[in-house]
Order: sequence, then structure tokens, then C-alpha cells
Amino acid sequence: MARIKDYAGVARAPFLLLPPTLIASGAASAAWNGHFSWLHTIVALVGLVALHMAVNILNEWSDMRTGIDLETERTPFSGGSGTLPGGGMSSRTALIFGMACAAVGLGIGIWFIPRIGAALVPIIIVGGISVLAYTDLLARMGIGELAAGFGLGAGPVVGTALVQDGSWSRAAVAASVPAFFMTFNLLFLNEFPDENADRRGGRRNLVILLGRKPAALVYAAAAIATPISIIVSVIVGWLPALALIGALPSLLLVKPLQWAFGDTDLPVPIPAMGANVAWNLATNSLIAVGLVAAVMMLPS
Repeated sequence: MARIKDYAGVARAPFLLLPPTLIASGAASAAWNGHFSWLHTIVALVGLVALHMAVNILNEWSDMRTGIDLETERTPFSGGSGTLPGGGMSSRTALIFGMACAAVGLGIGIWFIPRIGAALVPIIIVGGISVLAYTDLLARMGIGELAAGFGLGAGPVVGTALVQDGSWSRAAVAASVPAFFMTFNLLFLNEFPDENADRRGGRRNLVILLGRKPAALVYAAAAIATPISIIVSVIVGWLPALALIGALPSLLLVKPLQWAFGDTDLPVPIPAMGANVAWNLATNSLIAVGLVAAVMMLPS
């Protein structure tokens, strides 16, 4: 019988820190434009965490079914949790758990529609496709990284701003751009250690399609574009100047970029993968902090 730690394992609990940072960034961008609801923000957070859990669980279920999970060399950041291969939970239980989490996320999206309007429907549809079709379809079409960048990056930031009052602003769009690049890279870098297992399992991600060195350079380009997008958004007035603190965590990219510009036939260093995660969480969080600080400095 599965235990709590097994449910947390297939849900990849340590990675569930990402949704709060995305919700914070989206809600803060809406607050900067004068719209904020605690209730809607908390409900959106519950929905996004449920959807993130769903995509993680369904990914583990699929990787066990296709045999990928039996061949990966696990790291703290890639290769799956090992829960299903280790017998901690049956594949059937994982599938039911994943679909239940997806149903919670969908239910919350439906709850928002009469309160916000039809503008939310496209985000719900694209988000649902990203969750349910990611592993067995999108990751086999060469667009898995793009789907992740939207589904757990740009989409939640804009969507959170939208559920505050039914509209979004230039600030929300601006905050969604670095979120897209970072979640794209969060998945992307973690695909390098799984290259051989993914290839045998029929995946067609960018590491396999481009080759390691070109793929590493794409990673580097997205990494460098992240702080640039923040700076440009401040220059053109889409974000307040205090949001520039969101560019500071890009200093954490030294190790990942050293690897990307070096010998990419070598394994990605574990510290580089850890820095990639920390960069992602810190950047979204500091953009939110900068926006909140800017709101607090507005004249009453």
C-alpha cells in the first residue's frame, strides 16, 4: 500500500515550489495595476499546484509504462523519483492520483469562468493540453520544452493576473516572458542526463533533435535572454524600476553557462542543475518582490 512519501515522490514534491513563485509574480503584476484578490490568488495557487502535481505524476506513470524510468540514471533533478520502479506505488494508483489532481485543476478553472469571463478559456484549454498530453504527445513532437515554458511559466503568470479582475496588463505580459524562458530551461537542462533513456523510449526533445552542443547553446541563449527581458521591460515602462532586482539571480548561472559553453559531452554537473532551479525560483520571487515594493511606494 502506497505511503504518504510515495505520493509525495510521484508528485515530485520538492519541485512544487515553482507554482507559488509564478502565482506571486502574476498577482503582484496585477496589484501594480490596481487589482488584487486574496481569494482568487489562493484559489489559483491551489489549482496550479494540482496541475503541476498532475503533470509530474502522469510523467512518472508514462515513463514506467514505456520503460524509460527503468533506464535513467537518477540525479536529484532528473530521472524521475524512482517510486514506481521501486514498488512504492502501483502504476494504476499513480494514474488515478494524477487524473484526480488534473480534475482538481480543471474544476478550479471552471470555477473561475463565470467570475472572470471567456478570456480565461484559452488558457484553461492550452493548460489542460499541456498537462494531459505533455509526456505521451508533446514530448514526442519536439515541443515539450515550449509546452512547459507556457504551461508552467508564462501561462500561469498571465492567468493569475487575469483572474484578479478579468483583464491583464503589460506588466503581467512582461513578467511572463522571463517565466517562460526559465521554465523552458528548467526542463531543458534536466533532459541532458536522460538523453539515452529518452531516445530509447521514443521521445523527441531538443537535446535529441539538435544534439548536445547546439542544444546547450539554445539553453544558454534562453538563460541570457531572461535578465535581458527584465531590463528591457523596465526600460520601456512595462515594469517598475524596482523589478530590476529580478535580474540579480542570473548571477547563479555561472556554473550552468560554463558547462553550456564548454565540453557538453561531459555530464551536466549537479551544482549546475541545482543553480538552474535556484535561479528560476529566485527570479520569479524577486520580480514579485520588486512589484510589491513598487505598489507600496505609490502615493495613497
